[in-house]
Amino acid sequence: MTTPDYGRAFALWRQAAGAGWDAYVQHDFVRQLAAGTLPRDSFLHYLQQDYVFLLHFARSWALVFAKSDRLSEMRAASGIAHGLLNGEMPLHVEICGREGITEDMLQQTPESPANMAYTRYVQATGYGGDMLDLLAALAPCVFGYGEIGLLHADSGGPYGGWTATYGGGDYQRICLEVGRLIDSALEARLGPDWPALPRAATLARQFAQATQLEQGFWQMGLDRT
Repeated sequence: MTTPDYGRAFALWRQAAGAGWDAYVQHDFVRQLAAGTLPRDSFLHYLQQDYVFLLHFARSWALVFAKSDRLSEMRAASGIAHGLLNGEMPLHVEICGREGITEDMLQQTPESPANMAYTRYVQATGYGGDMLDLLAALAPCVFGYGEIGLLHADSGGPYGGWTATYGGGDYQRICLEVGRLIDSALEARLGPDWPALPRAATLARQFAQATQLEQGFWQMGLDRT
């Protein structure tokens, strides 16, 4: 599969992340999930943690909204948060509900250390920096799931619904929208030659750090820790 075209920033940041990006999108958790061999307990543990993660993730997109002074960006951030709350999270509720895990139980899930590390990194980056810093920290989750979804959309098996969701048109449109938002925000604030500026290295490093935390999230699911 060729690399998805989610925009200029994604292409540059993905390349800068190097082997770390491959370790994320090709993690053993993902391989086993696509092959249908992932233990059910690992998948359910991941889903419960990811439900909590998405609550924090939606708040972080609300912070993008708050940090922007451009109506188009505010609309995009609001739409993405709406998609998380009304698109991804219901999928988690549906799958877990079939296993006897109610939404109330999901909301009371104790956060794992890997979950706390990732979500607090994103939030700290957002509160301590500007909108560009926050977008760089948010991007690996959005784009990584999109790339994984495209690669395994037709895998079928017990987890075929999960892979089909992230490889499907609705989620891929979110990836494209996020890519456009990031590219336009970078150009508006730093200019079209932003990759040549010193700030570019900082943003790439934030993207790479969040990518490493994504790896830890998969490992958390695999180990059920």
